[in-house]
Amino acid sequence: MGGGERRVVFVTVGTTCFDALVKVVDSEEVKQALLQKGYTHLVIQMGRGTYMPTEASGNSDLQVEHFTFSPSIADYIREASLVISHAGSGSIFETLRLGKPLIVVVNEDLMDNHQSELADELAERNHLFCAHPQTLLETVEAMDLNVLQPYMPGEAKPVVALINKFLGFPDS
Repeated sequence: MGGGERRVVFVTVGTTCFDALVKVVDSEEVKQALLQKGYTHLVIQMGRGTYMPTEASGNSDLQVEHFTFSPSIADYIREASLVISHAGSGSIFETLRLGKPLIVVVNEDLMDNHQSELADELAERNHLFCAHPQTLLETVEAMDLNVLQPYMPGEAKPVVALINKFLGFPDS
């Protein structure tokens, strides 16, 4: 790719095992799609998973590295040009707070999948893209980052005032 700009895709599965996400991101098809979109590096945080991503990327120039855990993923998110994440609310809101484009991949193996409701709602509001492992390739190929809307966290003061009133605390 020459001396061009470093464009990193950071993939995080959190503290869980989400091998389906790691495997699909590690597929040659998804790597090629990311390369076509101008990304140069793929960094995969694989959590408790047992699938080991390939460091070499076949025919592409995409540089791939992986690790299991980090005390904080904030620096990886900050460096990223695109984040592909599991549907954990902490990872979602940290990424949105840092203003990074985000594809959330829902883990269909979870029994009570309230996380998919959050991801679907935020995708409907154009704050992120939502995918499943089997649709990630199509999502990457079709994504247009220009349609994403910045996420503005809600104002907490009215909620705090309501809770304080309910608990009988004086207005501040």
